[in-house]
Order: sequence, then structure tokens, then C-alpha cells
Amino acid sequence: MDPSATGPPVCDTLILSDLHLGAECSFAREATKLLQQSRFRRLILLGDIFADLNFGRLTKQHWKFLGFIRKLSNPKRKTEVVWVEGNHDHGLSDVMSHLVGVRVFPEYMWEFEGKRHLAIHGHQFDQFVVNTLRLNYLGTLLYLQLQRFDLRGKPITRFIDRLNTRWLRMSEKVAKGALFHARLRKADRVFCGHTHDALHQAKDGIDYYNSGGWVDSRLTYITIDTEGVQIREYRESSTDSAEERTDTDSAFAELSESGLPGGAEEDAEYETIAD
Repeated sequence: MDPSATGPPVCDTLILSDLHLGAECSFAREATKLLQQSRFRRLILLGDIFADLNFGRLTKQHWKFLGFIRKLSNPKRKTEVVWVEGNHDHGLSDVMSHLVGVRVFPEYMWEFEGKRHLAIHGHQFDQFVVNTLRLNYLGTLLYLQLQRFDLRGKPITRFIDRLNTRWLRMSEKVAKGALFHARLRKADRVFCGHTHDALHQAKDGIDYYNSGGWVDSRLTYITIDTEGVQIREYRESSTDSAEERTDTDSAFAELSESGLPGGAEEDAEYETIAD
């Protein structure tokens, strides 16, 4: 959203991760609404925005989210959009540059209010994922198939997701690895996703934050402004209209017409955005 517009307070950075587009338990509609209703100068998509590389699993709501990201990346919006690669969307750098006009980084650093900030997805510190890539890929396929036969609300797959995080002690391992990596990179704050478990820890003058995820009943994200870092939970307002906003629908139509990157025009002009 254009930071110069009137509305809610502007934050410097909004961080969102682990949306898992393509999974039936993805809360893509709610994530799109969050971005529509928020004002920020920088958006960091902190990895695992996709569940896997099978675009055939994307629903209309998933395409709408991508369409809105494409609109945000329009230079006229004056919003910096950064995509940090996760283990589930590994190898999508070229796809994202064509599809939504966003650069993809293995990790991203920036400065704000005199502090060095580092964003990295966090799977790099999860040795189970690093050492069993093939097994992890098969597990993802089985997990996506299970969602098709799960009950309404996906209680079984969401329970398995939480159990997996606790059993592998992912939150603890990722936090420890991220804090060590931040020290090497001389960062004051480090931000990760991957675990789907929103968390804040501090050690030796370095703050670690995990942005949580968008596949469970608790939908969390991070904002950074002059007052500090906040882990926030998205709750849909009872006054929200069920009708999707026109700009999101037009973005969905644009992506549908262009299709996947092979049919997209790299030099396509951006839509005119009213001031």
C-alpha cells in the first residue's frame, strides 16, 4: 500500500512468511487482506510463500495474493518488496522476477534506526531439512495429499504441523542457529520463519524474531517501526466485506492472462496507479 496515503499508521517494514500457496490450509485470502489494510515502506516475504513448485495447486485466492504482490512491486507504489528464499520455494528466483517483479535473495540485510537487520528463512539451521532434502520433498508431497482428505478446517494436517515442530525441536534449533549467524554477520536483529511458531528471544545483545506462519489458526506477522519490533496476530474484523477489492481482482486477471513466466512479458508496462 502507498505509504503516502492516509489511513493506518505507517510502519517501516512488515514481515510475513510461510504462507504455503498451493496447500489447501493456506490462509491466502487473509494474508491479502492484511496487506491491503496495512501501510508499510518495505514488505519482506520471508520464505515458503509456496508449498512446492507445482503451480497447478494454486487456487484463485492464491493467484490473487500473487497479483497483489505484483501491484505492490510497481515503482509508483514507493514500496520495497523483498522475497527471501525458503526451502519450499527454493529455485524460484527466475519465476518470481517474471511473475511478480520481485527480486529473490537467500538472505537480506538492511539498516533502520541505527540497527542492522537480517532476514533469513531459517531452514539453513534445521539440520533435518538440510541433510534429508529428498525425504523432506517426499514428506511435503504426502502432507499436501493428506490435506485433500482432511476434515473441514484441516484439523489433522494442522495438528501434524504443530507436532512436527515440537518433535524436531525446530524452534529451539532455528533460534540458536540464527543468533549465531547474526553474530557472524554483525546484525542487531535477525528474523526467520520456517518453524510456523512466532517467537522472540534475546541473547548477547542480539534479538531473534520468528514471524510464525499462515497455515494454522494463529496467523502472525511482524512489524518494525520507530517504537520497535512487534509480533502481531491477524484477526479478521467482523465488519470486513466478503467482497474482494477491485484492485486485487484486476491483478488476478492480469496474472491469469499472462500465465506462468514462460508466457509473461518482461517489459510489460505497469498499470497506472491513482495518487
